[in-house]
Amino acid sequence: MDAILLEIDQRKQYLSAESIETIYFGGGTPSMLTEEELDKILGKIHAEFNIAENPEITLEANPDDLDMEKLMSLKKSGINRLSIGVQSFSEAELLYLNRAHNATEALNCITMAQEAGIDNISIDLIYGIPGQTDEIWEQNLDTMKSLSVPHFSAYSLTVEPKTQLDHLIKTHQSKAVDDAQTAAHFLLLMQWAQTNGFEHYEISNFSIPGMYAKHNSSYWLSKKYLGLGPSAHSYNGETRQWNISNNAKYISLVNEESGYSEVEILDTDQQFNEYVMTSLRTMWGMDLDIIKRRFGDRILAELEQQLSGYIEQGFIIQNKNIIVLTKEGKLMADAIMSDLFRV
Repeated sequence: MDAILLEIDQRKQYLSAESIETIYFGGGTPSMLTEEELDKILGKIHAEFNIAENPEITLEANPDDLDMEKLMSLKKSGINRLSIGVQSFSEAELLYLNRAHNATEALNCITMAQEAGIDNISIDLIYGIPGQTDEIWEQNLDTMKSLSVPHFSAYSLTVEPKTQLDHLIKTHQSKAVDDAQTAAHFLLLMQWAQTNGFEHYEISNFSIPGMYAKHNSSYWLSKKYLGLGPSAHSYNGETRQWNISNNAKYISLVNEESGYSEVEILDTDQQFNEYVMTSLRTMWGMDLDIIKRRFGDRILAELEQQLSGYIEQGFIIQNKNIIVLTKEGKLMADAIMSDLFRV
């Protein structure tokens, strides 16, 4: 806590006195912070930065972290948006995922938050879980909608090396992730969202109109941001930097005011790749006029040549100067973006 407050002092010029529109308390588990600790951080941010009127202030939490007392405390501190790691409303799936909360807690934490006056809520859901049927996946989505949740993020299950799930799959104690099932669930998800009034505004993010995550959208729209604390990343359009992840070293080096972050200066190709990657993830798409203005006619011509094949295959649509992925294109977004990168 003290180190983060010190870092705010040391890096308050990073955003050049620009107006701060969003504040985001991300994972680990920031819901472990007490009301007093949250007040200290938010008070310091308000003292050192120019804060816009009615900023979006989000806090990540797990369902088992939230009771009415905690929710009222968060609201009192100024938290006006919650991102809750629900993952599933199915008891069996939560057990498979080894989550600390159960299905009842997943449901209750959302209704409690709304009763506490925080109705700008996003939840995380996971698809592609071994054994997850189309019906169970759609039931998760229907349950979420029935709770009047305005925003959700949906991620396919990924198996990280050396995790318990990785071990269970390798020792045949659990089914492996089925890529065909995962793709089918993503297509079902996109169709469900379209039918139920949710905009698919970014590859993994959906909201009712106007309820986009302002903070996350700033990443995809290439806005500047400052990250504070261990492992936090920052970006100002020309450089990207990240703090060391080790807590003890971070605290020590912040107190010494030296060497707790690494900086990468982005060259032209890296800036191009950043723009392609972030813009193509969104429904607003990639603007060829921006490509021409920032990177020149030659790079634009090379890009248009590459895009033509994907347009013919039905993976990309071009509307005047805007390039967006089709539903089929979104299934292979990473491969398409990687192919368009300059190396």
